[in-house]
Amino acid sequence: MSKIKVLDISLANQIAAGEVVERPSSVVKELVENAIDAQAKKITVRIKDAGRSFIAVEDDGIGMNQEDAKLAFERHATSKISTTFDLFRIKTLGFRGEALPSISAVADVELITSTGEGVGTKINVSSESYEVEDAPLRKGTTITVRNLFYNTPARLKHLKNDYIENANNLEVMQRISLANPSVAFTYINEDRVVFETTGRGDLLEVIYNLFGSFNASKMVEVKFDNPDFSIYGFIGKAEIAKSNRYQMITLLNGRHVFMPKVNRAIIDAYKDFLPTNRYPFVILNFKIDPALVDVNVHPSKKEVRFSKEEDLRKQLLNLIPATLSKEDLSF
Repeated sequence: MSKIKVLDISLANQIAAGEVVERPSSVVKELVENAIDAQAKKITVRIKDAGRSFIAVEDDGIGMNQEDAKLAFERHATSKISTTFDLFRIKTLGFRGEALPSISAVADVELITSTGEGVGTKINVSSESYEVEDAPLRKGTTITVRNLFYNTPARLKHLKNDYIENANNLEVMQRISLANPSVAFTYINEDRVVFETTGRGDLLEVIYNLFGSFNASKMVEVKFDNPDFSIYGFIGKAEIAKSNRYQMITLLNGRHVFMPKVNRAIIDAYKDFLPTNRYPFVILNFKIDPALVDVNVHPSKKEVRFSKEEDLRKQLLNLIPATLSKEDLSF
C-alpha cells in the first residue's frame, strides 16, 4: 500500500492558512485587498476583541454572482490571473486565490455579495456546515469572520495581547489607506471610529487623518519620474523624526512592502539632517512596471524583488537630500 496520500481538502486548507493567516491583521489585510481589487471606492472595517471574535469588511465594489461566490471558497480560484504570462505582470493586490479558503479553514465565515443585478448571495461556511441562500440586492460584498483560530488552539494561544494585536490591525489599515488615497476607508474598533479617510486622492489629507495636523504640517512633498519608475510621497522634517524605523513607509504599486536596500538608502539620504539615533518619517509610493516586479516571493507579499532596485536606490540618495536642503530641517 502506498505511503504517500493526497491530503484531504480541509487539511490542505488548514496548512495553507498557516502561511496566509498568521494573526487577525492578516485577515484584515487579505479581505481589504480583495475589496480594493473589486474596485471598491468605500470600505468599512469593523473589529472586536482585537479581531479574535469578529472582523467584518464591507465594500461597494463590483460584487459577485452566486457561481463566483461559491468558487471564491475554492483554493487557487481567482479572477486575477489565468496564464503564466499574467504571473509576471501582476497589477492586483491578490492573485493566488488562497485568502477565503485559508480564512474559512480556521474561522466561521459569512459572505454576502451582489453585483447589483438579479439576486444577491449569502454563504455561511464553518467546520460543520456550508450554506448558500439568496440575499438582499446591495451591490458590493460584506465578509464577516468570527471565532478566528477556534479549531487551531495553539495558534490562538500564541496570539499577543489585545494591545499588540490592535496595533497590528491599525498598522495594516494605515498602510493600506496610505497606498490607496482614492479609496474612502472607515476603521471601527469596538464600535468606535478610529479613523476615516475621504477617498479624494489627496495623500497629504490621508496623512492628516491618520497622524494628525502636526505631523502633516511637517511633511515635504517629493516627486520624480523617469521611464523606469516614478516616486511620489512626503518626507518628514527633523521635528517629527522617530526613535525607530516603523514610520519609514514604502509602497510599491499600491502595496506596502519592505525593501531593505531602499530603506537603507532613505536612512543614508538623511545622514546630514538627522543624528544617528533618529529615523525619518517618510511615506513614499513607487510606481514601477509590473513586468519588472516579482511579488510572488513570500505568502504575505511584503517582500518583493524588482530589477531596477539599484537605480531607485541611487535616485533616492539624490532626491531626498536635494529636497531637504531647500528646507530648514536640521536640529
